[in-house]
Amino acid sequence: MASAVERTDDLVREYLIYRGFTSTLKHLDSEIKSDKEKGFRVDKIIDQLQQLIQSYDLTGLKEYWAYLDRRLFSRLEDVYRPTVNKLRTSLYRFYVIHTVQMKNPEKTQEFFQKQALELQAQTEWRDWFALPFIPAPEQNPSFSPYFSRQWADTFLVSLHNFLSVLFHSLTASPQPVLLSFDNEVQRIKTVQEENEEFRQLLFALQGESRQKKDEEMVHHKLPPYVQHMDRLGDTELDLVSSQRNINMTTPSRNFFSTFLPQTRRAPGKMASGPQSSPTQASLGRKDPTAAAQSAKAKDQPGAKDLKMPTVSMATVDLATGHSRQRRQHDHEKARKELLSKLLPQSSEKKTDSDPDAQTEALPDQTDSTNQARVCEVGGAAVEQPFIKLSQEEYGEHHSSIMHCRVDCSGRRVASLDVDGVVKVWAFNPIMQTKATIMSKSPLLSLEWAAKPNRLLLLGSGVGTVKLYDTDAKKNLYEMSIDDVHPRILSLACSPSGTSFVCSAAAQAAHSGVVTEGDTQVSGPVSGQLLLWDTKTVKQQLQFALEPGPVAINCTAFNHNGNLLVTGAADGMIRLFDMQRYESALSWKAHDGEVYSVEFSYDENTVFSIGQDGKFVQWNIHRCGVKQSEYSLSQDAVGPFVLSGYSGYKQVQVPRGRLFAFDSEGQHVLTCSSSGGVIYRVDAGLESVLSLGGHKAPVVTVDWCSAMDCGTCLTASMDGKIKLSTLLAQKP
Repeated sequence: MASAVERTDDLVREYLIYRGFTSTLKHLDSEIKSDKEKGFRVDKIIDQLQQLIQSYDLTGLKEYWAYLDRRLFSRLEDVYRPTVNKLRTSLYRFYVIHTVQMKNPEKTQEFFQKQALELQAQTEWRDWFALPFIPAPEQNPSFSPYFSRQWADTFLVSLHNFLSVLFHSLTASPQPVLLSFDNEVQRIKTVQEENEEFRQLLFALQGESRQKKDEEMVHHKLPPYVQHMDRLGDTELDLVSSQRNINMTTPSRNFFSTFLPQTRRAPGKMASGPQSSPTQASLGRKDPTAAAQSAKAKDQPGAKDLKMPTVSMATVDLATGHSRQRRQHDHEKARKELLSKLLPQSSEKKTDSDPDAQTEALPDQTDSTNQARVCEVGGAAVEQPFIKLSQEEYGEHHSSIMHCRVDCSGRRVASLDVDGVVKVWAFNPIMQTKATIMSKSPLLSLEWAAKPNRLLLLGSGVGTVKLYDTDAKKNLYEMSIDDVHPRILSLACSPSGTSFVCSAAAQAAHSGVVTEGDTQVSGPVSGQLLLWDTKTVKQQLQFALEPGPVAINCTAFNHNGNLLVTGAADGMIRLFDMQRYESALSWKAHDGEVYSVEFSYDENTVFSIGQDGKFVQWNIHRCGVKQSEYSLSQDAVGPFVLSGYSGYKQVQVPRGRLFAFDSEGQHVLTCSSSGGVIYRVDAGLESVLSLGGHKAPVVTVDWCSAMDCGTCLTASMDGKIKLSTLLAQKP
């Protein structure tokens, strides 16, 4: 309801401006600023109550609560009156406790003097009149529970939930006609999503029927592990593309596959020869020899059978080519405009550093774009792969960030801080908070669901995982994982959206944020790895962890969900076959814990960062064989340290992603003390761009390439999240 009211206010403002009613617009703005209902936004109402308490405005607090009672609570049935009275009593106690904690006895005595006539007849306030005369009330058994942080958080969450339910119930009552458009928008949006799902299902069914007919004609049977995959393998896609380029009149066997989601393609050449590794079946790759034989079999059908598909394929290719050329032309035009500003600066640097270079300072017009992509670094020409277009800041968090993830659509971000507050926000076209999640139990992990992408998985510290709907802004289900291992350290959703992996660990001697003097346990913490079904909301199985149960810190799926890689507290990396639900490989990767792990772009290797400060690339076809190894500073690996006043230092153990790749897997984004740093992977981890912008250490990063321009997220210990928009310079 709050979003509908806010949108309606904007529409009314737009209408008044259009009609020229400026005086009415001024009155409307003044009324909105003094609106005590805060546009039916619960968080604004609670902030107003806390502001009155912190300023010791007892009269204003009573008047504001009386207004809420008269305007909102009076509409409720009599059965809810005791609940309202309990919330009012807790609010007054919250005020009294605040005055005692701030050591302001005058305000404490003032409260009891003004409220004596109203409260002396109530039994729940009988013992509280002695509070001002107790030397240490926080140690008194009768009052000590009210001085705890847990009681204050419980009261605020209860008040928040009560107001949310109250405003939600108001939507069922008759509303102004102007507000009814929000329901129509939601209904139209739901219908459009259902139509899109049915359209994709229709294309998939047509593609499967067409594929079965062609297989019967050429008498060719695919391997079993490819028949059960819902997407084509990389080798088969490359083969179809090469055939189309050679002969435009030869149709592809999988015509409708152009409308289906395709797998990622490896940037390098495939290995030659008939040898294959045991993990190729899980990766969904085809043998090159078998692919060549299937290509010969595809060319055997007669010309009559291929006549009609040829016309359709030519039409699709023509339309695709025109749209691709148009996008390429637009990107090239924007790139020239941006890089033309850098060309004079780079020419001035060349003139100052090398007098002989003046004769080469006038390039041809045909090479202007290539010259603009080159800058002087230490006297040598180095190509800059990215340009930072802009950098925005999201500052709604008030404590250090633990996790920050972009959904698969690239439109929304979910961020979690150490206080357990989750913010769901969008950054396109403007940065705006969509939902705020406050939990009674501490939250340790989060993950976006693959299908549908509006769902969010939240792992707590009390052995539960919540399934939250970010559009409806409510919890759909809460799953109890394990009481023995209550800390949910990592969550990973399968790309198919049918299941997710949950890492549960036992209690440790340290949490996510500790002081410098805290000590950690010597041995690895016990834990377990579980697989849950998202449709039935039941546990499917528990993975066997060898040599013993250990806490899994990080998890990641490959593109089709056939492989799962995990990093554990014992320094081991384990690779699981998700078709057989068993461990395929495991090896000792780091001295200490493994903090973060990800598949490479071609999914033939795995990258990991550990407690020993190493950034290592592992070959999954050769168990435990390093392909490359680099040493990183503590600013990129952790534990992260934030210095405060009087020598106090806050130390945070890594929990989120410590590195993220771009869309082509050639560059990696890592943490640093003042912002993210981008390295070129295939050039010995060469630094190419520093994002900067932070005043505190960056603790987690993410890189989204779903939009036209790449978006980098860097989150730091001061609660700030920087969103950097990059433009890739293609050679």
